Amino acid sequence: MKILITGGAGFIGSHLAERLLEEGNEVYAIDNLSTGSLNNIETFRNHPKFHFYIGSILNRELMDELISKCKQVYHLAAAVGVKYIIENPLLSLKTNIVGTDNVLELCLKYRAKALITSTSEIYGKSEKVPFAEEDDRLLGSTHISRWGYSCSKAIDEFLALAFYREKKLPVVIVRCFNTVGPRQTGQYGMVLPKFIKAALLDQPLVVYGTGKQTRCFADVSDVVSAFIKLMNTVECEGNIYNVGTTESISIADLAEKVKQMCRSKSKIEYMSYEAAFEEGFEDMMNRMPDLSKIKESIDYEPQYTLDDIINRIIEYYEN
Repeated sequence: MKILITGGAGFIGSHLAERLLEEGNEVYAIDNLSTGSLNNIETFRNHPKFHFYIGSILNRELMDELISKCKQVYHLAAAVGVKYIIENPLLSLKTNIVGTDNVLELCLKYRAKALITSTSEIYGKSEKVPFAEEDDRLLGSTHISRWGYSCSKAIDEFLALAFYREKKLPVVIVRCFNTVGPRQTGQYGMVLPKFIKAALLDQPLVVYGTGKQTRCFADVSDVVSAFIKLMNTVECEGNIYNVGTTESISIADLAEKVKQMCRSKSKIEYMSYEAAFEEGFEDMMNRMPDLSKIKESIDYEPQYTLDDIINRIIEYYEN
């Protein structure tokens, strides 16, 4: 099958491209390299069935050309990372909303099936844990940049569901919860690779806020497997699915675990959110997905534990 991945040189996109190639598909990928990297696709860039384009999903003409060739579109391209979003608020909103609209319009034009990636940021500051797909959302003030990202991804979901209900476009929506693994960079605020890289260099591990906030980290291999199964299960069309794991850990405990597993001499330091990001910055204290829906639909079960994931990233950096 001919398949397009937007954000194909990104962390998740590159793993997805590699898997789809292994399964015998012909893969087209587009990435503007704002947060993606050519290094991510280095091992398979010359594969005869891989076609890579440097460009933006806002380029309607290029997107038309690519989607016209394909039967499936995995739409991963988006502004990602808290740090990047705060520093580029306008571009982040345009990329997420206009870019997704382009993808959906062109998928409709060529009758290509779409998988739209969303985020756990959708749930905002809600304290109802674990988060289920139909739960209400609780967001902060529009003065706080990060909530703009949450809103833009919510608009993406509304658009995708409208195309499904009104135009009968086959589409699936996935909400990712802290996907991690080899190739991920800590440059844009991703905590686990940042901790591991610092620990291996015996540099300070900087924890934002109190460190009591909890997260669940899912391996990119598990997430990619879920994407492909969701895309190829007809019964999943028109639905939203959480993708992640329920193994929870506080950020302070994560720093301690990484330090121990890296046999590091690093110190653990604390920094306020305001100093790290922007005045008035707000965070989600607990973030855990309810996975009952995806388990029922595709028998999803994560294969990697947090210790497995940390060891995989350590090995990646050491090599």
